[in-house]
Amino acid sequence: MLEGVSVIAFDIDGTLYPSWALYVRVIPHFIRNLRFFLHYNKVRNILHRTAPLADFYEYQGRLLAEELHCTVARARALIRCIVYDGLKRHFKKVKPFKGMQETLAALKAAGYRIAILSDFPPAQKGDMWGILPLCELVLGSEELGALKPSKYPFGVMAQLLEVKPSEILYVGNSKRCDVRGANNAGMKSAYILPWWRQVLHRPYKEADICFATYRQLQNIVLQ
Repeated sequence: MLEGVSVIAFDIDGTLYPSWALYVRVIPHFIRNLRFFLHYNKVRNILHRTAPLADFYEYQGRLLAEELHCTVARARALIRCIVYDGLKRHFKKVKPFKGMQETLAALKAAGYRIAILSDFPPAQKGDMWGILPLCELVLGSEELGALKPSKYPFGVMAQLLEVKPSEILYVGNSKRCDVRGANNAGMKSAYILPWWRQVLHRPYKEADICFATYRQLQNIVLQ
């Protein structure tokens, strides 16, 4: 058991499932909407550096409207249609990482509280491969007003769980958003290693825990 940790929180995209499993399914959708996605990615990069917003969706729409030279209403409708709704159906065929559900169940059985914090709407993933009953709290950072690596969504998560940030281990696949974001918020971090780091045996030193498989994460946490 990890000393001082009572909550283990997880990112979703690229953490609960491999990113490539989604990418290969959305290639036709991406190509059909290539111009949109090029501008949308620019907007998201800005939002990852933006302070907490009173209305995240309005500001996101305004940024995209400037890029596409359209109205804010049109930009917001495109985001909803192409990103939120447009990608939703693909998750039904995406399989999670091997052992993910079993690991979360084992952590829950061992007494850890389980939470989710994702930059994209968790509801987009449906029943999230059956793990929702294990989760005490499920949050989307967009609804909170700021994307990771801002400390704000991490702080809100800790506040809602009524624990100190130091009592949370945050698990993710992004060095900047998940590891550094969690560490800067006063939390511990666990980093799921990309394949090339596994092959080269190169852990990421800023993370408190590095792991290649969910069985390995389970063993590290419960040893």
